[in-house]
Amino acid sequence: MIAHKINLSIYSNFAVDPIIIFLLSFQIMKRILSCFALLVGVFYGANAADYRAVLVADIDSGRVLYQEHANELNYPASLTKIMTLYLTFDALEHKRLHLDDYLIVSKYAADAQPVKLGLPAGSKIKVEDAIKAVAVHSANDVARVLAENLKGGQEGNFASLMTRVANEIGLQHTNFENSSGLPNDDHMSTARDIALLSMAVYKHFPQYWKYFGIKSWTYDGKTYTNTNRLLGVYPGCDGMKTGFTNKSKYSLVATAQRNNHHLIAVVLGAENKDVRASVATKMLNLGFNKIDGTQDYNVMPPVTANSVAPTQNNPIMKYAQDYSETKKTVYKSGTAGVQFGAFSSMESAQRQASRVKDAIGVNAKIEKNDSGLYRVRVNGISESDAARMKDKAVAKGIDCYIFH
Repeated sequence: MIAHKINLSIYSNFAVDPIIIFLLSFQIMKRILSCFALLVGVFYGANAADYRAVLVADIDSGRVLYQEHANELNYPASLTKIMTLYLTFDALEHKRLHLDDYLIVSKYAADAQPVKLGLPAGSKIKVEDAIKAVAVHSANDVARVLAENLKGGQEGNFASLMTRVANEIGLQHTNFENSSGLPNDDHMSTARDIALLSMAVYKHFPQYWKYFGIKSWTYDGKTYTNTNRLLGVYPGCDGMKTGFTNKSKYSLVATAQRNNHHLIAVVLGAENKDVRASVATKMLNLGFNKIDGTQDYNVMPPVTANSVAPTQNNPIMKYAQDYSETKKTVYKSGTAGVQFGAFSSMESAQRQASRVKDAIGVNAKIEKNDSGLYRVRVNGISESDAARMKDKAVAKGIDCYIFH
């Protein structure tokens, strides 16, 4: 939570209306009481009956440190927008969009309810402002704008793409029906899937992670404050997204970095804002306290940019098989591709490319992007061949994802 900076110097030469003083004092006191309520929630906690599912995991290794009902279906509400932004970042990465491009607002987008910027039909919004509107204010109208501009003018087409990419990333129980998370009985996910999606955003598009940590944002003269109460309050909190509908209740994905560890907590179906903030805080505290211990861990599928996370039953795999048959495979041309990681140095990328060749017989190329990362990729193959290539790589313990 962040308090607005109030400039009182403009009143220094004037008699200040007592009502103004009262209103300013009231707003400040309201924020103090809100912070106090969060701290009370942290100390006294919440009962399991006050939420539907929780999970806390190490983003870098995929280790699940604690979970309750993490694989049970729930309505994700505005946590859906994490996928909408994931696909937006993918479009930016492949130059289908640029941050300074303008997007047109349709009547359908303008009619979205209830949380919105209130953009009129026919108006335009810059891509970077659209990202901030979704990440900070969770604007439903802007989520629709992104969906329509990214996939042929139809939100339904975009939702189908969302679900397909979710499956490619490894989400097992997620189905998207829209870009915003507005109520739909078939629009479902799980705490585990939401955590995995959030990890994918962090690992695949680290250059855009900063948008999830914005505390407040001003657009067209109005300032919007992020509803993630842990930002600016919980030490090391750097993201990520809140959600609410009447059916889903209150949900939160919260991430924090401390002592070279980066954790993610997912809370679904909390009774109110105080509960979701306090439970997320408890989960992060539990995770940081446990991360250096010797307890057993559940392990999520690895979503890493630089390495393969070990699992309980299968440590870092050894590659000593004969891949002569794989090396003879001919892939059909197309518009899909497979990325096997993004690295900060050419040497690391070369090692990964060599590893990919040894494991599945594929000659991956190394590309340097605008952020200075070296990406190991296979480009220009068919969708079906990309899926097969990914399956082979994952079977050999190599993390990768399909791009378009």
